[in-house]
Amino acid sequence: MSTLRTNRRMRQGVAVAATAALGLTLAACSDGDDTAGDGGDGDGGGDKTITLGYIPSWTDGLSTAYLLDHFLDEAGYTVEHEEISDAGLLYTALSRGDVDIYPSAWPEVTHAKYMDQYGDQIEDLDTYYDNAKLTFAVPEYTDIDSIDELADNVDMFDGKIVGIEPGAGLTDITKDAVIPDYGLDEAGYELVESSTTAMLTELEKATENQEDILVTLWRPFWANSAYPVKDLEDPKGALGEAEGLHFLGTEGISEEYPDVADWIGQIALDDEQYGALEDQVVNQHPDDPAAGVDAWLEEYPDVVPALEG
Repeated sequence: MSTLRTNRRMRQGVAVAATAALGLTLAACSDGDDTAGDGGDGDGGGDKTITLGYIPSWTDGLSTAYLLDHFLDEAGYTVEHEEISDAGLLYTALSRGDVDIYPSAWPEVTHAKYMDQYGDQIEDLDTYYDNAKLTFAVPEYTDIDSIDELADNVDMFDGKIVGIEPGAGLTDITKDAVIPDYGLDEAGYELVESSTTAMLTELEKATENQEDILVTLWRPFWANSAYPVKDLEDPKGALGEAEGLHFLGTEGISEEYPDVADWIGQIALDDEQYGALEDQVVNQHPDDPAAGVDAWLEEYPDVVPALEG
């Protein structure tokens, strides 16, 4: 086992113990045979186990995790999945080596505060998608088109902005920028922090009943095409500019696994390719994400280069 791996596993033991003491759980599941790691690391010797960490309800990370898993497994790596419930915990785990790769991070804007805190212990392996955007959205039938109209239409939404996880960058930006910049707090709005799943449940119920609802969303995300929603204009730019989705690695991963790091840096998806991947994983194969990746690869066999074992 390499020195880097040994040091990271030592840090992992400390971090997991601390996490357990706080009553927080990292739900891990292995997708490979434990013996698959025998026979060398990325340069010819040692452990070949790579841990992917992501928040499963954030389906960009779920989709790209299983995409990486497919190719890593084919190349002889043992792949472990750490499903983590909070962005702050995920960046902490990545910085400490509890996980090796965060397969869909938003480090430029949405997760900038975490990069400020942990960036020295994280490697940016590259951007795979370059047009991600945070949004406020309403149903297509709702008679407003801009965030600056919300203050005059509080009753239309019962004063509620239906949000997602408290630790999400989108939640922080909503509270710290959008609400004060547009005077939504003074107008009487409340941000309801819940989860992505709970937000989507409320959105589905409202649109089925042709009711008005205001939600925090983002692009790319399958819900934008699954539900009849539209983005509200953001004339003040409070939600920030478009940003890239990145593969992030724990410090030292490109030295320990140079072939993997180089391969990851070659992955790039456009709107059509990404949308099809997420649709297959999340909507077409919700109980078997790996099968969704297989179906996507049948349609897009040449988009991701092969990883040599």
